[in-house]
Amino acid sequence: MALNNEVNISVVIITYNEEARIAACIESVVGIADEILVVDSLSQDNTREICRNYDVRFIENAFPGYIEQKNYATSLAKYDIILSLDADEVLSEVLKEQIRNVKSNWEADAYAFNRLSSFQGKWIYHCGWYPDRKIRLFNRRKAHWGGFNPHDHIIMDDNTRIQLIKQDILHYPYDSLNEYINKANTFSSIEAQTAFEKGNNSTVLFHVVLKPFYTFIEKFFIRLGILDGYQGFIISIVSSLGKFLKYVKLRELNRR
Repeated sequence: MALNNEVNISVVIITYNEEARIAACIESVVGIADEILVVDSLSQDNTREICRNYDVRFIENAFPGYIEQKNYATSLAKYDIILSLDADEVLSEVLKEQIRNVKSNWEADAYAFNRLSSFQGKWIYHCGWYPDRKIRLFNRRKAHWGGFNPHDHIIMDDNTRIQLIKQDILHYPYDSLNEYINKANTFSSIEAQTAFEKGNNSTVLFHVVLKPFYTFIEKFFIRLGILDGYQGFIISIVSSLGKFLKYVKLRELNRR
């Protein structure tokens, strides 16, 4: 691909029961997307109907895992330049303009952005939640999704160039405290299963007791969650709970 050349962008989004969020996500990429591809994990709400109100290519695929689904979705895109978003993310107007500039003058192999998350109506700048940099705009010929489910991330090939754009993806992950707690429970199950399949185990003192305690200290004090006030305290507590659940569930898997 030649430098300083205009490129076409496929926006790729994976969904499952995202009727409350998907419209805002799609609307935020109108004007920069040459294709919008939604790969849905057999949603049981109105996600499908909402997507079909837009100029979207909608494909259904049973959920095989976050990494697997994102690699599958990326492979189906029409163009090699991929902008990957989660359904609970939208582009800020400033970032959208930056991407428009990049599109007309593609220079790097991938671009990373900051991600700013909202919790209970408050933007969270601490707790390890910000700047939460993510590679989300990339040439799929030089990248793939990897990591450990459910924590996927882009892995670039050797000798590739990544450029940081210091603007924000706006992230709206939880509509309520209950949703946050339920997500922590769900993710802890996935993390425990992944760790079990890798042959890991957990001990009562270190993993079940000390790891959750340290997670709270890290989030609230070391990463300055205290400056996020009440929301920072809740995030630190639920993060600690998630760590506790992961290692308790891992012990149960190994005991069986």
